[in-house]
Amino acid sequence: MTRFHVLTIFPELFPGPLGIGVIGRAVDAGVIELAVHDLRDHTEDRHRQVDDEQFGGGPGMVMKPEPLIRAVRELRRMEPRLRSILLSPQGRRFDQDYARELAAEPAVLLVCGRYQGVDQRAREEIGEELSVGDYVLSGGEVAAMAVIEASARLVPQVVGAPESLVDETFSAGASGGLEAPLYTRPASYEGREVPDVLRGGNHAVITQWRRAQSDAVTRQRRPDLVRSEPRAGGVQ
Repeated sequence: MTRFHVLTIFPELFPGPLGIGVIGRAVDAGVIELAVHDLRDHTEDRHRQVDDEQFGGGPGMVMKPEPLIRAVRELRRMEPRLRSILLSPQGRRFDQDYARELAAEPAVLLVCGRYQGVDQRAREEIGEELSVGDYVLSGGEVAAMAVIEASARLVPQVVGAPESLVDETFSAGASGGLEAPLYTRPASYEGREVPDVLRGGNHAVITQWRRAQSDAVTRQRRPDLVRSEPRAGGVQ
């Protein structure tokens, strides 16, 4: 089981979409845990202030170090094996491999930044930083939801049919590429037919067709994901 902790100034945003579907059912069943912590609970002034003007001038406010550091240290005392991560555009890019890493952790803390950014001392305390893409969000909450959604579904027993994870997009079974085209009934719709190979019942042939289709789609749409073929007698 993995426990996902979220540190935010907007705890009311959670569970949000994490409360429904596969992830919501897993939380209800106790397969994973979701704990949301209000950063303002770790302030010591009557205004519960979490931001201040930045030294040296400049636009925007910066998240103060004291509440963040207190909160992170308290959670680490509660969870000695806690992996703490700041959602930040300066972090490592999130991908399926990263999701697998987090799914294998006993406890993960996602710290949601806001305002212009986070005091450097708090960033150093948190240690690890994670980006969900080369764009800027108003805060880390939506990013945290995406990270939890992608990671939690890889935790054993979360997805009811784990074999469905094998050949989906970015999975190891799909060689890290995109998923092959999918079809369901009707077999014919507006003159567009389901490929005969999928209706023939030969599972070996179907598997081969799907791999070929996955490769073709990946080369067309995401050539950056195409893995080079090993050379005979060479070293990769």
